[in-house]
Amino acid sequence: MNFLAHLYLSGDDEEILVGNFIGDFVKGAQMEAYPPNMQKGIRLHRSIDYFTDTHEIVLQSKIRLREKFRHYAPVIVDVYYDHFLAKDWVKFSDVPLKQYTESFYQLMKKYIGIIPRGVTNMLSFMSRDNWLYNYQFIEGIDKALTGMSRRTKFENKMDEASLALTEHYDDFKGEFEQFFPELELHVSNFEK
Repeated sequence: MNFLAHLYLSGDDEEILVGNFIGDFVKGAQMEAYPPNMQKGIRLHRSIDYFTDTHEIVLQSKIRLREKFRHYAPVIVDVYYDHFLAKDWVKFSDVPLKQYTESFYQLMKKYIGIIPRGVTNMLSFMSRDNWLYNYQFIEGIDKALTGMSRRTKFENKMDEASLALTEHYDDFKGEFEQFFPELELHVSNFEK
């Protein structure tokens, strides 16, 4: 899952949320440098990623993209699934998406001194363009994936991925709708 799903699945503890958000930037034992609840968030992040990456429904989504996007297919699927979460946000939260995302950016300012530098750099762009809010729009997905495409060293065609989303929209949406409740259940059983 991508950023929005990780945040949503963190619950109400802000340190778990921050840990879950920075999870991709914290490798191995580096986790021990963080407070206990941030460590729980990092472990939650890893659990979410493992569950997602090994799930048969998610695999269906990846297979649809693999021929064109090769090993970038999992990254693209993660962003697509955030699109469906953002688009149907009112089904998941009573807090409007714009308010939720703006509150998150404000919260992260509190942790700037302890989060990895890569997260700090990314947050400046993320908050400026409110990526999380704009995931609900195809244009927002296109902008996010095109930006990722520019930041990778290898040919990846991620700048064309929003076209694949549009072409197979109902398939990806159906897969997200099947998968996400299972992920929520998995997270509810995770010992935070």
